[in-house]
Amino acid sequence: MKYSLVLAAVAATWPAVPALAQTMPPPAISVTGEANVSVPPDQAQIDGGVTSDAKTAREASDANNAAMGKVLAALKGAGIEEKDYQTSRLSLQPQFATSSKASERTPGIVSFRASNRVTVRIRDVAKVANIIDVLVGAGANEIGGINFTVTQTSKHLDEAREKAIADARRKAEIYAKAAGVTLGEPISISEEGAPVPLHRGKVAAPMAAGAPVAQGEETLSVTVNVSWAIKPKE
Repeated sequence: MKYSLVLAAVAATWPAVPALAQTMPPPAISVTGEANVSVPPDQAQIDGGVTSDAKTAREASDANNAAMGKVLAALKGAGIEEKDYQTSRLSLQPQFATSSKASERTPGIVSFRASNRVTVRIRDVAKVANIIDVLVGAGANEIGGINFTVTQTSKHLDEAREKAIADARRKAEIYAKAAGVTLGEPISISEEGAPVPLHRGKVAAPMAAGAPVAQGEETLSVTVNVSWAIKPKE
């Protein structure tokens, strides 16, 4: 009876062996491929605006509105379409008197400051310096940072993806040769994360009219994970 139970147990487990073998992944080499593509930016964004000080809130606001109206008119006159500039900040704040004496702790309002800033999209990077001159010439006394971007990123990223796959194959072939096997077809390909620029051309400091502007280049990076099937050398 005990002998028959053992045979029954072996018979019950025997069909599971092929099933287990079928779930085993095929022999493979897994590598990471990387590629960078550097391209010049074709679009820029700049912040500019006007800050006005006056004794009363109304005076500061009126002066600021008039000055900003001239700035917006100048942008339009320079060929910037209305859809390409947008108000990014609008504020009106009291300014308080300050004192260096420790005993004086109740400073009062001495004036008001109105501020209005716009973000301008420049579709031709060659015109960035000219637009800065236009802003300053129209009365803008605040020029913020410039941000250069590449609009056709998908096209350039596709080029980087092809190079990343080629880099993965190169690495896999090195491993296959060292291991004495032959590289087969790719089993799986996945892109690591979302491709993002490694560097954006950016100028964060305030600028004056006539300031030189260097657009530089933007580097797009792609990383892929690839598994290649392998087989013994013939």
